[in-house]
Amino acid sequence: MGLFEGKRGVILGVANDHSIAWAIAHFVMAEGGLCGFTHLPDRPDDERQRNRRRVAQLTDPQPNARFLLPMDVTSDEDIARVVQQARESFGTIDFLVHSIAYAPLEDLKADTVDTSRAGFKHAMEVSAYSLIAVVRALRPLFQQGGSVLTLTYFGGEKAVPGYNVMGICKAALDAIVKYLAFDLGPQGVRVNAVSAGPLRTLAGRAAGVDEMLLLYEKMAPLGRNVTHEEVARAAAFLLSDLGSGITGEILHVDAGYNIMGSPGRLLEAHRKAGS
Repeated sequence: MGLFEGKRGVILGVANDHSIAWAIAHFVMAEGGLCGFTHLPDRPDDERQRNRRRVAQLTDPQPNARFLLPMDVTSDEDIARVVQQARESFGTIDFLVHSIAYAPLEDLKADTVDTSRAGFKHAMEVSAYSLIAVVRALRPLFQQGGSVLTLTYFGGEKAVPGYNVMGICKAALDAIVKYLAFDLGPQGVRVNAVSAGPLRTLAGRAAGVDEMLLLYEKMAPLGRNVTHEEVARAAAFLLSDLGSGITGEILHVDAGYNIMGSPGRLLEAHRKAGS
């Protein structure tokens, strides 16, 4: 019997086959879980429906993928439609994966002090508040022992040059995880986050992931970067009954980078290069 046999849930944030949300969903479905998916809505003038097509190419071949709907997390109507579909498809749900973040590129690339008011509001609504909005809407469907998982990043804990306004959004998201964990505790629903090291994803490219990958490889205690599969396995642990005693937690899957208080072996290499 698979780890998610008999479990049903909703996956938010798959954009393509490099998405962390897809790595998690693929693992969950391989372990017997049934998943409903959302995708970023296509523009009305996009007759090819590029966003839907990219995700459908992944989900259509999967027997455990039960629905695929567009959802704009800033729209309560869109969220309500997804909740209704989840109710019709599953009745109740056991898990939710929230892997959604966005900031206007001009604000993400700008120094934090130059973030626009409108850009800040939009980034915070999509990247942080959306977790509250979706959990509130899905709360009536959660069974006792349910689990919510979101994806965060170390830039919400420490200043990471180049991460800028998104770091502020992740700091808010980290706090939301803890407060939702308290609110949903009496219902037996757990809320956790995985803080993944840099990975080559659509969002990662916008945040300068290539430089981060090089830095992590040199500084992390394991001396390497993590993989999509490693993040997916850690996420599945928190989503599954194996993590039944854990809530309000931020689990770092970053080869140990977050524990470092100095450049570590990178400094040693710099000294050798200078000698």
